Amino acid sequence: MQLPVYNLAGEVVRQIEVSDQVFAVPFNEAVVHQVMVGQRANARQGTASTKTRGKVAGSTSKLFRQKGTGNARAGSKKSPLRRGGGITFGPHPRSYRQDTPRKMRRLALRCVLSAKAADGELKVLDGFDFAEPKTKKMIEALAALGVDSSALIVTPEPEENVIKSARNLRKIKTMPANILNILDILSHKTLLMTEAAVRIAEKLWGNGLTQGGDNASVRGAAPPADN
Repeated sequence: MQLPVYNLAGEVVRQIEVSDQVFAVPFNEAVVHQVMVGQRANARQGTASTKTRGKVAGSTSKLFRQKGTGNARAGSKKSPLRRGGGITFGPHPRSYRQDTPRKMRRLALRCVLSAKAADGELKVLDGFDFAEPKTKKMIEALAALGVDSSALIVTPEPEENVIKSARNLRKIKTMPANILNILDILSHKTLLMTEAAVRIAEKLWGNGLTQGGDNASVRGAAPPADN
């Protein structure tokens, strides 16, 4: 498939051919959902902790005698029923990690990239020629490109001037192409990729695919067609 390449003024300067293996894959909702849930689970620290009645500091003596007071029967003050007592069925440190197959992660990434391209929310840029960090220049470029809400800017490698120009803008995030993930893509409406970043994405997730490898179907997904 072909995608237009824009300059920072929002003008189309040329058309480029991109790999159908990366940017024209049928969307597989089940795979994307499972990978997204796994990524969010792996980001959890799992450090929440509560104390049971056996771990709460305090006396274990009976608060008052069993009969004759007119009060309910009570044991120690560490009971979960009393203020300052233990917690019943509270959280304890644990690992939330989910192991997601690499084939599934790659297929999910190709699915969301293809969805962005099909919906017109993927824009390929000629590049950023920022000689120095300039937030105003970044705002003007985003406005010219039609970015009216959130955007994810993907460059071939970390570019300091681009990062500093965009870091003070709400809902704008920058990242290099090699750490691109579906959660960041789905969390932003517009995906802005430089042409060099597109080629890196094709190299990482498109080229060298063979039948039965990463190109094989996962949960009924049709294998992407050759470019």
